[in-house]
Amino acid sequence: MSTFEHPEFRGHERVVFGYEEASGLRAIIAIHDTRLGSALGGCRIYPYADSGEALTDVLRLSRGMTYKSAMAGLPLGGGKAVVIADPHRGKSPALLRAMGRFVESLGGRYVTAEDSGTGVDDLRAMAEETDHVVGIADKRDENGEVHSGDPSPATARGVFVGMQACAREALGRADLHGLRVGIQGLGHVGHHLAALLHEAGAELWVSDIQEDAVRRASAEFNAEVVGVDAIHAAPVEVFAPCALGAVLNEDTIPEIQAAIVAGSANNQLATEADGERLRRRGILYAPDYVINAGGVIDVADEHHGYDPFRVRRRIDAIADTLTEIFGRSRREGLPTNEIADRIAEERLHAAG
Repeated sequence: MSTFEHPEFRGHERVVFGYEEASGLRAIIAIHDTRLGSALGGCRIYPYADSGEALTDVLRLSRGMTYKSAMAGLPLGGGKAVVIADPHRGKSPALLRAMGRFVESLGGRYVTAEDSGTGVDDLRAMAEETDHVVGIADKRDENGEVHSGDPSPATARGVFVGMQACAREALGRADLHGLRVGIQGLGHVGHHLAALLHEAGAELWVSDIQEDAVRRASAEFNAEVVGVDAIHAAPVEVFAPCALGAVLNEDTIPEIQAAIVAGSANNQLATEADGERLRRRGILYAPDYVINAGGVIDVADEHHGYDPFRVRRRIDAIADTLTEIFGRSRREGLPTNEIADRIAEERLHAAG
């Protein structure tokens, strides 16, 4: 199958393949839509089985970034980059600088940032070759403390306030105290989210493929440890997917006990039809690119002279956006993912 015939290609403006023999770079940058501005999206480093799997991922992720920026009210388009490599053993300074040159070759049409498999130090290596990188500048928070460019705390904050909106909608609850939450994935975002939920008095069930991450969460948050293949079916009110995508599918959805699905992972639905499967089961789904927009809100603000109070206001507004989606979903009898797509497309159409 060619790129043009790929079922996820529709609507993309540009897909570019990058290769450099000396550094081992094998990468794809997908630019989905630039009607609102330059395409912003993270760079994911992952050991894909083949280039076809990588292409599917980057196409889906880039479209999600277009909708994410539109729903967050940002003057940015959507794009994404993937590098076919093991993030634990395959990253080298030469590969990262080669990726920076690949980004630079697009002349600012695509701006990269952190994603799964990359961190602030990796982005700083890329920035040696390009200016089109965000998420590397030190920032002051509302308390005046300086933090690195890592957007994970902002992403976790957005999921937390989004979860509050979900609890109000589905459970009629004003707070999260005593709420049982299952977190799938304890990377940067998942751990920050666990900390926020623990502070709010929630009871946690956790899983991760990294045993150290699970042990840490168990010790810090008194969390119940669940196997990675069973966390989606844990006896909780909220299931929070915070790892890789496609965890909501025709096999897992019938086993979910939670009334709410709200997490930071991208592309949580294996297919668009899975949104309707959740709706028919009475499970409230927070569309992933809406609830996990805190990170892109955080790094995008670097273009305007970082203001932590402005960033916090925009992140907290994620709850209002979700409430709007839930209301339209009820009135129109459509799944929340379809409603979110419609609102995003309406905003893109208005932009011309």
